[in-house]
Order: sequence, then structure tokens, then C-alpha cells
Amino acid sequence: MKRIIKWPLFALLIFSFASCKKNDYLVGGDLHNPQFNGTTYEYLQTNPLFDTLLLLIDRTGLQEEVNAAGSTFFAPSDYSIQHYVKKVVQARKRLEANDENLVFEFSELDFDLLKDSLRAYLFPEKIERTGLTEDGAFFSAKDGEERHISLRDDPTGEYQTGGLTIIPQYIYFSKVIGTVDPIDNSDIPEAERDTRIVAQTTGILTTNGVLHVLANSHIFTFATEPK
Repeated sequence: MKRIIKWPLFALLIFSFASCKKNDYLVGGDLHNPQFNGTTYEYLQTNPLFDTLLLLIDRTGLQEEVNAAGSTFFAPSDYSIQHYVKKVVQARKRLEANDENLVFEFSELDFDLLKDSLRAYLFPEKIERTGLTEDGAFFSAKDGEERHISLRDDPTGEYQTGGLTIIPQYIYFSKVIGTVDPIDNSDIPEAERDTRIVAQTTGILTTNGVLHVLANSHIFTFATEPK
């Protein structure tokens, strides 16, 4: 009987990557041009994943800053903003009102307060993969705070099985507490760990700058769920 070997999907994708140029992208098996013929704001308008983010940009009056020449935006998705509204703000309001059935709406947010929160994801210079390292570097966001940004290998190690040698690298966007954590920060108390977010999409080049998209699991403003 012949033995049939079924390669997992990620293995097939890695082999496909091996035949591409270093800076090319694969989408649905085809090479994808990272250049977008439009502004960062216009790119966000093409994807329903950013509908709520666009509302937040509009309500805070930050469209011009998002489209500033030579800028970089680490965009939180709608899921990130919904996590903030539902898991943080709504939970806090329920505690304050002592009403478990209270429902907090997006329109009730303090948009003046959130203006700087959104600026924490905006940078006045271009931050591209080619300029990042595993050690990373600090970049000053438009809210005046620094974020640590690095390019690291896949942390799970699953791509190193099956004789594969091309290891995917991911951009990490971190809010550092004290000093930068090592890659394995499991020995650091949870309350003292850096908040490290992976970018799920990177290197979209718009006519005004660079766009990266943070993982859907991220909670906007780096907030945590109330105890």
C-alpha cells in the first residue's frame, strides 16, 4: 500500500513563500503588492474591519493626523475597540450604577479623552519591517509616550517542524513597563509584564505612510478588564 503524506496548510504556504521575493506578499496564493493607491484613511474605508475605528477617527478629529505625510499607524481593529467598550467601560459603568443589565453605547464614550488614546498608535515617521530587529527600538507616538517595536520569529515554534527553514517573523507593538521584557517573560509577575501585541497585517504602504494592523485580541487603549 502506498503511503500518502498530507502536508499541513501552513507547510504549503511556507514553500510558496520560498519562491517569492523578500518583500512580496501572498494573498490567496497570489503575489500581493503592498502599495495602496490612496491615503491611510482611504484604505481603512475599504475594509469593514475598521468601520468603528473610522467613527472614532472622525469623532476625535484625527483624520489629518492619520493621513500626515510620512506617518505610521498601528491600527486597532473594530474588535479592539469593542473589547474596550464592552469589557472595560461597560463593566465599569455596571459596577458604578449597580445595574447588571446596563448597556453602554459607543456614542457615550468620552471622545475628547480618547483623542490622545488614539494618538498612542500614530507615529510621525515611517516604521517598516526592513528597519526593525529582534531587539527592537523605542519610537515616540503622537501622544508623547514611547512604544517598543520589534520584529521577531514566530514564538510558537510550530513552523520549525517538518524540516522547514523559513520562519515567519512578526512585528510586535509593546507598551513597556520598566525595562523591556525578554521574549519568555513567564517568570515576570503578570501585573509587571509588558503589554505585547502582535500585528496581524503589516507593511501596507499608502500614499502618505505605512499601515500595520494589530491583532483583534488587543484591547484598545491597552486597558485591562476590571476585576
